Amino acid sequence: MSDNIIIFDTTLRDGEQSPGASMTKDEKVRIAKMLEKMNVDVIEAGFAIASPGDFEAVKAVADTIKDSTVCSLSRALDKDIDRAGEAIKGANSGRIHTFIATSPIHMENKLRMSEDQVVEQAIKAVKRAGKWTNDIEFSCEDAGRSEIDFLCRIIEATIDAGATTINIPDTVGYTVPEQFGAMIETLLNRIPNADKAVFSVHCHNDLGLAVANSLSAIMKGARQIECTINGLGERAGNTSLEEAVMAIRTRQDYFNMDTRIETEHLVPASRLVSSITGFPVQPNKAIVGANAFAHESGIHQDGVLKNRETYEIMRAEDVGWTTNRMVLGKHSGRSALKSRLEELGITIDSEEELNRTFARFKDLADRKHDIYDEDLQALMTDVGEEEHETIRFVSIKSHAETGETPSASVTLSINGQEQAQTCTGGGIVDAAFQAIESMLETGAELQLYSVSNVTKGIDAQAEVSVRLEKGGRIVNGLGADTDIVTASVKAYVNAVNRLMGPEDRAHPQRHDV
Repeated sequence: MSDNIIIFDTTLRDGEQSPGASMTKDEKVRIAKMLEKMNVDVIEAGFAIASPGDFEAVKAVADTIKDSTVCSLSRALDKDIDRAGEAIKGANSGRIHTFIATSPIHMENKLRMSEDQVVEQAIKAVKRAGKWTNDIEFSCEDAGRSEIDFLCRIIEATIDAGATTINIPDTVGYTVPEQFGAMIETLLNRIPNADKAVFSVHCHNDLGLAVANSLSAIMKGARQIECTINGLGERAGNTSLEEAVMAIRTRQDYFNMDTRIETEHLVPASRLVSSITGFPVQPNKAIVGANAFAHESGIHQDGVLKNRETYEIMRAEDVGWTTNRMVLGKHSGRSALKSRLEELGITIDSEEELNRTFARFKDLADRKHDIYDEDLQALMTDVGEEEHETIRFVSIKSHAETGETPSASVTLSINGQEQAQTCTGGGIVDAAFQAIESMLETGAELQLYSVSNVTKGIDAQAEVSVRLEKGGRIVNGLGADTDIVTASVKAYVNAVNRLMGPEDRAHPQRHDV
């Protein structure tokens, strides 16, 4: 077996299933380019049959990415597989990832199929996928709660049918490391043709054990880890790519293996995904959190100054922290801006887009002396949303005084026509949101309001994340500005645009798609 662990990133598919984390086609391509730059082996770009929008996004990633394998998820159904095959047709290296449930609870209650029917369907699906590509991954959904004898049976059959990767997902995050590792070892020992496929693991983090389970599995013979940037994903999320990769890299004395990942891109990738999805990274998040390499304790500070290794097991620059230095200022020109954006994996496709981006950049530079990579990524999130918005923020005027009720007057452009409204509230942000709602009457419920700073310093941009829910649909909005109130209004307007736009994707495990 190879000493290199294959990194399969599913940020664009499973990560997108986080409530409100849906991405546009262009956003998926931006993230995919960063993953390619990082040397990710396989990029799962989406679930092609979920919607026309998801199909176009998978196709766009497949047509753009040259150095990574591009994959589409599909159920074990002919129409799914053919749609996935069409989507990845333009890829230099394409994979179809098909799955079916194998646990008794799923087979009986969800599929309503017998074991024989499930095996037959799985074999048929793998053979169908073989008409499109020779790189076929088969997943046993809810393998963590499946019976070992049945797993051995269906895996042997699908490898015989042409599956080249076998994925063992802990779909509901139920297993613990020793148990999960033992399962992988048992499967590899008991399945006669196990040597003809790469065994993969896809762990969920419901008990906080996704990374630990994945690492346990590779010690027992698995050679692919399925993961996401920032651990993004359904419910409590997935195996965190940055944590799994750096655990293997840092403890090669124990694992005696490595990955192809260029780790200096981990922090930029984390920031990019956070800015696009509106999911902020907690400060104490391992590897990519703002406090990951910070030392408050005097004892720790003294030790690090004398010898970094006293309290640091990794170098901050090895995961990309020092790559985020100030790069541009108010005197920088269009070419410098475009060049730096391209280094960050952001391509400007037209002169018009460059002009819009440059105008926003200059406006930011007038208000903020030093422009960092994180500022540029936040800026591009705003620019990227612009062309899809029917509602645009124009201006805000607010008043707050001790002992007086705060008020805010917000002006919006709605389908090209400016409207303004003034409201009061418990604070300026509340008043501004009330003003927006009085104009738009969305009826949405505010579920989350979060503020974080994009960079350091008193002139740092505030990045605000807003989550709205209406009729079961959840969307995230993101806004950035040196003024917190303006950033808040931008985030709310961004969320409203997404809420009022088409719902262009469906859950990959819905069986009525």
